[in-house]
Amino acid sequence: MDLDRTSPGPQVPLEPDELLDLDRRHVWHPYGPMPGRTAPLVVESAAGVRLRLAEEFCGRRELVDGMSSWWSAVHGYNHPVLNEAAHTQLERMSHVMFGGLTHEPAVRLAKRLVDIAPEGLEHVFLADSGSVSVEVAVKMCLQYWRSRGRGAKQRLMTWRGGYHGDTWQPMSVCDPEGGMHELWSGVLPRQVFADAPPSGFEAAPDENYVRHLHETVGRHADELAAVIVEPVVQGAGGMRFHSPAYVRALREACDEHDVLLVLDEIATGFGRTGALFAAEHAGVTPDVMCLGKALTGGYLTLAAALCTPRVAEGISRGEVPVLAHGPTFMGNPLATAVADASVGLLLEGDWAGEVRRIENGLREGLAPAAELPGVTDVRVLGAIGVLQLGHDVDMAAAARAAASSGVWLRPFRDMVYAMPPYVTSDEDVSAICSAMLAAASEG
Repeated sequence: MDLDRTSPGPQVPLEPDELLDLDRRHVWHPYGPMPGRTAPLVVESAAGVRLRLAEEFCGRRELVDGMSSWWSAVHGYNHPVLNEAAHTQLERMSHVMFGGLTHEPAVRLAKRLVDIAPEGLEHVFLADSGSVSVEVAVKMCLQYWRSRGRGAKQRLMTWRGGYHGDTWQPMSVCDPEGGMHELWSGVLPRQVFADAPPSGFEAAPDENYVRHLHETVGRHADELAAVIVEPVVQGAGGMRFHSPAYVRALREACDEHDVLLVLDEIATGFGRTGALFAAEHAGVTPDVMCLGKALTGGYLTLAAALCTPRVAEGISRGEVPVLAHGPTFMGNPLATAVADASVGLLLEGDWAGEVRRIENGLREGLAPAAELPGVTDVRVLGAIGVLQLGHDVDMAAAARAAASSGVWLRPFRDMVYAMPPYVTSDEDVSAICSAMLAAASEG
């Protein structure tokens, strides 16, 4: 039967009220109830570091994005280089299966990632999202030990205060007490938790804590497949910074006790902390490293798990000599083409200077927050600024206060924080700081 392939023509744009009504009835937003209780803002378009709203909110139609769209849009929005990469690839092919086939964008991206990653990470598994890359990393580690005839090594160790994603294995290594996935305690696999690392990127390492890490790894070594942590910055678990010495201590303990080390750089990768990868602050190479978020510059969902030859060869010499994982959209040509362009754009520019400039602006602009009632800590590292409060944030009030200052922020738990795009101007960094102070005062 012939199909009618007539184009339906352009759709009539929905009015904001109609769109919000449909959104409330049908769209389930992250970390929210269904139906939603708070109407989201309708974004009409975005360019540079600004979000254009369909209607005014707190007297504003445009807001400076202080969040890089959950830390991913490091080049801002509507960037001509990334637009061109997407358009060019779209004209060739938007997707082709990765099983039995390959293509230039994926190969180029994998080679680029190997070239810039900590030395020794030579193999790249492309995944759909950051959380899935953690699932892949865990599967790599479990299968490595099973292939080595040590199937009892099947637990994971981490430290408290972490966050690694919303799928099953990542949830099991998020903090089970007070974390976002506390609901699933008793259902998730039971992992090994060390104490949270002492705070302070520049603080002298606590030798008692270093000893605690070594002892915890040693005590559970026979059952541990891997240790997995976020290096230097614990992201959605609390935006805490810690000394790189603790990452080095974990590398040493893992080497001593024959345990694999996985570093989750989904949030910290591609310059956010002032180093291209946070592992560089510690001078270590993990056995597996997870990347995501900024990988495509916020254009498309894509992630990667990189591993050493030791891990890859260990799996490939096993009874089942394949990594049995293959997402439908693995190595998607459109996503990998944009990712390759995004990483190239980062490397060709002065990303380190831009992050340093933003860091200086955040330090200066947030300094007055130390005198605000309810603010217990002010911390900045790279292009990350955090105001720690002594109480949970009233998110709606804080967001309104920030919007009144012309900035989009999304505080959570007991924090007001910003992670701006690297192209954010000094003037806009100053506006972000003012908005953070206003949000902390109102929230």
